[in-house]
Amino acid sequence: MSDVTAVENLGKKHLALKKEIAKVIIGQEQVIDEILLAIYSGGHALLIGVPGLAKTLMVNTIATALGLDFKRIQFTPDLMPSDILGSEILDKNREFKFLKGPVFSNIILADEINRTPPKTQSALLEAMQERAVTVAGEHYKLNLPYFVLATQNPIEQEGTYPLPEAQLDRFMFAINLDYPSFEEEVAVVKATTTDDNVTINSLFTAEEIVEIQHLIRRVPVADNVVEYAVKLVGKTRPGSNLATDTVNQYVDWGAGPRASQNLILAAKSHAIVHGKFSPDMEDVQAVANGILRHRVLKNYKADAEGVSIENIITSLF
Repeated sequence: MSDVTAVENLGKKHLALKKEIAKVIIGQEQVIDEILLAIYSGGHALLIGVPGLAKTLMVNTIATALGLDFKRIQFTPDLMPSDILGSEILDKNREFKFLKGPVFSNIILADEINRTPPKTQSALLEAMQERAVTVAGEHYKLNLPYFVLATQNPIEQEGTYPLPEAQLDRFMFAINLDYPSFEEEVAVVKATTTDDNVTINSLFTAEEIVEIQHLIRRVPVADNVVEYAVKLVGKTRPGSNLATDTVNQYVDWGAGPRASQNLILAAKSHAIVHGKFSPDMEDVQAVANGILRHRVLKNYKADAEGVSIENIITSLF
């Protein structure tokens, strides 16, 4: 199959996938789009929102529709790294045997990831970056494709720990979930207070998802689009030659090179699912908020004057 045909097929299957997910998840189209873009691009996503917005159900539904294994890890203050990665035990023959933890799956839902201290949060770092884990000196490869979809409660809530910057940077997208509209909430209540069961069909296989990731990387990008993405990221760094007055005034520090890489990968995915064979500047802008919002740290002045990260990012366009 040629890449052109593969791109056309992906566009069609993407629409079918969204219809399948919509059987269970009402609304939240932007959120689902960004999760799927992260998956097509081989990245991880952080879902930020208050409890009760169906984040777990959404991830479970997406995993089923994609035909992938799914494990949920509930992060709590007493969770240990071995509860995530696995541990060695003595078997009946008095020999050490490694018991794999829940991290050995295609999609990991790290639920309420900021409810646990940084030591346990960091247990996911190697898995997210290297698609492998090291336990007791032994190196174990994870099955591909591999995604971490983490949920985070607003940091102002009690009992939360801020995610370390190194871990935040591993997430391709940070996605804000808001309350549903009145009409959507009415539809949710009607759909979830009956005894009807909805069957989700699997439209992909793990092998197809891996091939899609390779396809995305083969999508050509014009030099001016790459330069635009790199300049956009450069503008977020206060004190740099590219920094705008808004950034110098309201930002403590900006995004690193991984943001530029993720902007281009996400722009490629965005272009393909919208029927294009190569991304343009509009595709970069379309994914910029999700890619940059967790990598740009605003200062106290921005908080005092009610300037949001989204305001700052949009001003860079």
